[in-house]
Amino acid sequence: MAVKTQKILLVEDDPFLSALLKSKLIKEGFEILHVKDGEEAINILRDIKPDLILLDIILPKKSGFEVMEAIRTDPQLSDGPIMIISNLGQDSDVQRGKELGAVEYFVKAKISIDELIGKIKEFLSSEEEKA
Repeated sequence: MAVKTQKILLVEDDPFLSALLKSKLIKEGFEILHVKDGEEAINILRDIKPDLILLDIILPKKSGFEVMEAIRTDPQLSDGPIMIISNLGQDSDVQRGKELGAVEYFVKAKISIDELIGKIKEFLSSEEEKA
């Protein structure tokens, strides 16, 4: 049986960070769909079901929190697991992210790219084992 390539939706407006994450995740064998704003994320989730959504909070058009609220209230949207990667590190932001269903909340300044990639791989391999 062929191994299914895991799809990650990367919602990040920072060109440097998104290019870095995208290239590292592709090297690890993931399929990456990248969008730069919350509105685009909501639109793409009508058509695809990613294995993971990597979501920034501070985004053009709609914030990451608004994207999560849309996913929660619209049954038409795919509701894959969400990992937040944000500069917002206040306890209230982390709590809100978790309340809206994030499986993880990473503050960009507190995690290296390699650590983040490791956490993503770890999470997705444990999800695959559950399936």
